Amino acid sequence: MRLRPRKSEPRWSQCVNSVLAFIAMSTRKLILTALLCGLAIIIAGGVKLFQVASDTKEVEVLSLGTTAQLADMTVSVTEISQTAEATLATVTMVGVDGADATEGWRLLAQGSVRAPSIVNDAPNKCTVTDVVTTVTCVVAFEPTDGSVTVAYVRGGAQSQWSR
Repeated sequence: MRLRPRKSEPRWSQCVNSVLAFIAMSTRKLILTALLCGLAIIIAGGVKLFQVASDTKEVEVLSLGTTAQLADMTVSVTEISQTAEATLATVTMVGVDGADATEGWRLLAQGSVRAPSIVNDAPNKCTVTDVVTTVTCVVAFEPTDGSVTVAYVRGGAQSQWSR
């Protein structure tokens, strides 16, 4: 039963009557609405799964010595060496004055991503970068076995180098 306001009723009364009319919706209509919403969610999920499954994004792995421009920084990995004490990546960087030179570097090895570690006796440790002068330094990581890939992330972009 739908309640209709009389012309002389105040505006708030019309609003209350509209709410009462909505509450008076039948159980069948509510169940049907819920089923349609659930079906829409399932279809949207299936479409998203299809999009993700058919996405073929290729990741470019650069060779040592290749320069990459990431946001406001130009970087390159010139050498990767693995010892019993550490995995060392010799890098060159230019583009930002006073930025932490170890920030953004990652090592992909043995199925995990590793941040730079502090190695006290690492030669030519990275400290800060410069706008004009190209800084060549060594980023140290935990020791690893097998193949490694060094990655640099800056400004939402990522480049990777491997031997």
